[in-house]
Amino acid sequence: QRWIASTNTKVTMRYTYQMINCPLCNREIPKAHESKHHLKPKTFKGTEIVVIHKLCHNKIHSVFTERELLKYYHTIERLLENSDMQAFVKWVAKKEPAFYSKTKATNDHKRKRRR
Repeated sequence: QRWIASTNTKVTMRYTYQMINCPLCNREIPKAHESKHHLKPKTFKGTEIVVIHKLCHNKIHSVFTERELLKYYHTIERLLENSDMQAFVKWVAKKEPAFYSKTKATNDHKRKRRR
């Protein structure tokens, strides 16, 4: 659970935010940069969710199609097998946890999406 209850008195209850690490890049995830990723795409009735950086989430969807995520890249370990993802993780590991930059879709990905 991300939100932990702590009580100061019997009447009031406060919630504190607990930082977790992104399972992809292993950096802390600030609340503003948190994103939920369905390991198997929601369009294919996937229910398992992991919390990752928004930047990492954008990168996953710029590299892989929904069908690729369904058929093979449906675990963190398999995502990290891909050379594009390995290069990205190596690059982003040097950045601050709050770093964010929009990821542009690659031409290969655009071609894959055409039917």
